[in-house]
Amino acid sequence: MPRVKRGNKRKNYRKRILKLASGYFLTKSKLYQAAEEAVERGLKFAYVGRKQKKRQFRALWIVRINAAAQLSGISYSQFMHGLKILGIDLDRKVLADLAVNDAAGFAALAAQAKEAAFGQKAEADKANAAKNPKRALRDDSAHDAKSAA
Repeated sequence: MPRVKRGNKRKNYRKRILKLASGYFLTKSKLYQAAEEAVERGLKFAYVGRKQKKRQFRALWIVRINAAAQLSGISYSQFMHGLKILGIDLDRKVLADLAVNDAAGFAALAAQAKEAAFGQKAEADKANAAKNPKRALRDDSAHDAKSAA
């Protein structure tokens, strides 16, 4: 069996690892074994970070939408529910951009969502009152007592 020396392949692989490790501290950028461990660890964090980035951006978009919705007098969940009722299929990225860059457009959208969400709630209350009139009377009297206090 012929002898294989692997000279170029090994040299190229090590050179690639050391190039990825350039900028690391002390031996991690100069010695192959330490560099290999540091690069492996860094690539693992980079992989996880790409997943976390998506979560963090979604959370940021939700915060921005909620802040703009609160200014329009509606909560985030009611706003999203109202959009769903209206059949408006805008994702959170677009809604957040709209909230930041076009406040008037977002306010108009929030007004429509508010009307749809609270309109459906009023219809549901009427339907429940028709099913159980005693409970509806009891709920109304409790509401009147709270407003009087």
